[in-house]
Amino acid sequence: MTGFREFKIVTRSPGETKDLAGRLAPNLLRGDVISLVGDLGAGKTVFVQGLAESLGVRERVTSPTFTIIKEYSNGFRLYHFDVYRLESPAELVDLGYEEYFYDDGVSVIEWGNRMASLFPPEYLEIQFELAGEDKREVTFTPKGRRWEEVLGKLFSGLKKEVE
Repeated sequence: MTGFREFKIVTRSPGETKDLAGRLAPNLLRGDVISLVGDLGAGKTVFVQGLAESLGVRERVTSPTFTIIKEYSNGFRLYHFDVYRLESPAELVDLGYEEYFYDDGVSVIEWGNRMASLFPPEYLEIQFELAGEDKREVTFTPKGRRWEEVLGKLFSGLKKEVE
């Protein structure tokens, strides 16, 4: 499906946010980059927890706010970045981000909009907006044809559930 620009869905609990991530997980390929954008408490880390669970990660997933990068693995590597504390993309360069982005794992970057200039041409942006106490509006925006196809496939089956 070409021309697919974005898809919005509302989740009504942390469990629904994790389930949404779980639906995306089987479509991930080694080398994928996912940018998570949203205010504090908007659901970014909960989404990563759902991805990790669906990828078979057994460790507890927490935000790497102070360590910047956490690596999880269960045969499939998941690199979880939190770049909130970084001042510029140059700091991520100094941390050797290329070793992660272009490795055989999936890189998920909280506050990714701050580092988008370093992303490969094809990546997925996911925006989280608070829409109530437990409600989140989650907007998926594909950057590149592969992500357009993935989201087209993923959300064609969800459309009936959301309406």
